[in-house]
Amino acid sequence: MKKLLVLLMVVLLAAPAFGADMAKAKAEGKANFYANITAVEPIMEAFNKARGVEGVYTRISTSKYLATVVTEFEAGKLAADVLQGPLPILQILKDRGVLTPYTSPSAAGYPDWARADDTIMQFGIEYVAIIYNKELVKAADVPKTYMELTDPKWKDKVVMPNPSTHATTISWLVGLKEMKIFASDDEWMKFVKGLAANRPMFVASFGPSPAPIESGEKLIGISMPKYIITHAPAPLDWARVDTILGSPRGIALAAKAPHPEAGKVFMDYWLSKDAMKLLADQVGEYVLTPGVFPPIDGIDKVKVRPIRELSDDEIQKWGDEFKKIFEGS
Repeated sequence: MKKLLVLLMVVLLAAPAFGADMAKAKAEGKANFYANITAVEPIMEAFNKARGVEGVYTRISTSKYLATVVTEFEAGKLAADVLQGPLPILQILKDRGVLTPYTSPSAAGYPDWARADDTIMQFGIEYVAIIYNKELVKAADVPKTYMELTDPKWKDKVVMPNPSTHATTISWLVGLKEMKIFASDDEWMKFVKGLAANRPMFVASFGPSPAPIESGEKLIGISMPKYIITHAPAPLDWARVDTILGSPRGIALAAKAPHPEAGKVFMDYWLSKDAMKLLADQVGEYVLTPGVFPPIDGIDKVKVRPIRELSDDEIQKWGDEFKKIFEGS
């Protein structure tokens, strides 16, 4: 009996925290949220009203995210209670002790793979697709497969993030290969080289990718469907391919959070159906809450699949490879 009690105590002490103390959260007063995701002000406002705790949003660009958080943490000055970012970055932060386990009750209905980690909860997919100017591209010309983007009619009419330097684009291109979107590796390479032959215009990231399409400078591009919502009423639409891919988005509680209970309350709210519906409806994000989709025609019918996170060495290797292919075309 004593052994059983000891074992039970060990399990309870080792188990991640579950649920938040609302009274303590209100006493703490606020939850600081570091994120690379944009346009989340509607959720912050809704959280403040719904929970009576102030949510303070700090936007940190992906390129500066890791250095900023690690520097603050090692100096003992990390202000964040909750951190949201790309999965690879959060994994590095977890390995460095910046994050702490927390199981939110709001995550109960999420896919098993999204909540398999006791520390990092995956709540969405940063989905990538072919988008185009629907006023300038005829319906019959819109690609129905990725390979159709290699048609010479798109030469000098494509925009995309630079595939030699933009990590997410590198991961997406490799993801098309690894997720067997093409019949063979040779077919995938044919797509990559065909896309390069059409001499796409390069931008630094997905953020500036819709602008040339909206203006008509370019007709089509590798970008994100969410811009159909956030750039409305711009004449943007997306190509209805069978499957689209993207990097998982994650969220986690800071290990030395200055407002730990408020942080838990914020995570619980962020992962709730109400908050994820706001993220989908107003920001166009693809979220993992069952039955919630962005109001983009056809998105609820397409297969959206998460891609594998690439290591830094893999990003460097493939970036160099794509540089040769695209600059040599």
